[in-house]
Amino acid sequence: MKIYFESYGCTVEKSESSLYLNKLLMDKNNQLVNKPEDADLSVIGTCVVIKHTEDKMVRRISDLSKKSEKVKVLGCLSTVNGNTLESENIEVLKPDEFRDFYRGYFDDVTINSDIYDGIPINQGCTGHCNFCISHIARGKLLSRNIDKIVNQVKMELDRNIKEIRISSLDTAAYGKDINTDLAELINNITEINNNFKLRVGMMEPRNTYDILNKLINSYKNEKVFKFLHLPVQNADNRILNAMNREYTVEESVEIIKQFRNSFKDINIATDIILGYYNDDDTSFERTFKFIESSEPDILNVTRFSPRPYTPDYNKKPLNSNKLKEWSRELIELHDIIMNKKLDKFLGKEERAIVTEEGKNNTMVARDDNYRPVILSSKYRKYDTVYCKIISHGNNYLIGE
Repeated sequence: MKIYFESYGCTVEKSESSLYLNKLLMDKNNQLVNKPEDADLSVIGTCVVIKHTEDKMVRRISDLSKKSEKVKVLGCLSTVNGNTLESENIEVLKPDEFRDFYRGYFDDVTINSDIYDGIPINQGCTGHCNFCISHIARGKLLSRNIDKIVNQVKMELDRNIKEIRISSLDTAAYGKDINTDLAELINNITEINNNFKLRVGMMEPRNTYDILNKLINSYKNEKVFKFLHLPVQNADNRILNAMNREYTVEESVEIIKQFRNSFKDINIATDIILGYYNDDDTSFERTFKFIESSEPDILNVTRFSPRPYTPDYNKKPLNSNKLKEWSRELIELHDIIMNKKLDKFLGKEERAIVTEEGKNNTMVARDDNYRPVILSSKYRKYDTVYCKIISHGNNYLIGE
């Protein structure tokens, strides 16, 4: 069978979809093709985090159904609106199949190093955010056993994959249902006797704060990228309370402070939602000042998008002109922060591991803090290089 594949959305969705594809390709009769027109089956991983994305997914599924004999829909759209998508040649992964992923489905997957997007460590999350459809799509927390994850890491290392990525909706929630935690998982992975680097995916502030000291200790292992993705969403406690985020701004500030005290050049990412229904100039000003003081390396800004099945579905976002103004102010602030921050790397020597092909005949490497370093194309994937930083863009370094 000829299979065409594409995936959208967050890291955990892409990792699940890539493993599903690898499972299909374990059958020697199946092969990957580059065009849906050439495929007997098109597999698409989907996202529904905002309405615009969902509409895009529906259009793409319809387009694929006209080009391939059959379409298989994975990801959040399949569990939220799957029944409305199925047709004669469109098949949707059912919710029970989806959760079966974590009951052994991935354990024996043979990984093709060209089709690898990380390891999902737990399904669902512990949160009940009023705006979020993802926890509805993925359900309650369901963590995979440590030994299963460690075995899969070893399988990938055996196939010369040297950048190990673990992901979920909230990696900091890992293990709360099986009497362990993320720090223990990290420690077990880094004990593997092999040369590799581990990137830990997004972690929500509430669960991160609960294991903060233990987590920082686990990060001290040289195999762990010093990278923290902490989605704060808003820096006004009134808004966080309305969102039902279950943490305070002060706790997020403390997390960032403790990580920065332990790892001076740590690469920190955060997410901000603008235009939540009771957002105002005061809450925006507090968020602006939070970004100004915390200086995140990566800033993802989205607008509040009411999603079906959530408590906030009937709430209205703020005026779009106001949101454009706020978004512009945050992006301009972040550009100033990053130019100042990346200037400090000029002339420094960095150790980095090559992780992927870049644009215009370049390769992309990651330094110890998972900061991208653009290099010439003479290097191969997973080479470890020592380079001098000679320039930078808005969010990356350039080395030689």
